[in-house]
Amino acid sequence: MNIPVKSTDGIARMREACAIAASVLAKLKEHVSPGIATYDLDQIAKGLIASYGARSADYGYKIGSRRFPAYICVSVNEEVVHGIGSLKRILRDGDIVSLDVTVEYNGYIGDNAVTVPVGQIPPRLQELLLVTEHALQLGIDQARVDNRIGDISATVQDYVESHGFSVVRDLVGHGVGLSMHEPPEIPNFGCRGAGAKIKPGMTLAIEPMVNVGGCRTKTLSDGWTVVTADGSPSAHFEHTVLTTDRGPEILTRSRPV
Repeated sequence: MNIPVKSTDGIARMREACAIAASVLAKLKEHVSPGIATYDLDQIAKGLIASYGARSADYGYKIGSRRFPAYICVSVNEEVVHGIGSLKRILRDGDIVSLDVTVEYNGYIGDNAVTVPVGQIPPRLQELLLVTEHALQLGIDQARVDNRIGDISATVQDYVESHGFSVVRDLVGHGVGLSMHEPPEIPNFGCRGAGAKIKPGMTLAIEPMVNVGGCRTKTLSDGWTVVTADGSPSAHFEHTVLTTDRGPEILTRSRPV
């Protein structure tokens, strides 16, 4: 497997793109409240991305003959990923919403996501968010030189399942850089010691997707939105991470741009 290793210049550009992606996501979170339409969140993100001189890497993203029609992914409750903002989808108290922001700046991609509560949410959903976010951090901690991709995968799976949740198996994390999806695939399940060896200079999008119910998913008729097969709520957290000899560096950690 040929996993891209970034040059010094590439890493510098990745830092720029990821800093913008993180800033957009941080500002977008402030707009989440009961009564707002998911389309409005998408349009706010569009303006924020443009204000940094970046572009949405989601808008127009092509799979086959289909092009993604929105500027970010906004996924509510049972929607796992790739939700399309809609004037008809109004956030309500007790919902959870995943905001997935991916930008291109100066030729490189920054990719990050967070799931946030809308108003007051039930304790089990609070636990879902906490477990998914902590699973991301545990996975990142395994993104160390000479470890293997399976060490990330197994760590996420073990932690999530120990709390009675399930990890999505139809979708995976991935390398990121000059394009949104590069090798390697990074499943949220697997075996320690398996997969490609981690080297310095890799940039990895690690992204646990965790369901309250079963792990199975399906895609809606729009061709993009992935939902849980049993209708249970799902959470999604993501960071872009640089592997270094000093340990993993989170490039999408929010900081001033």
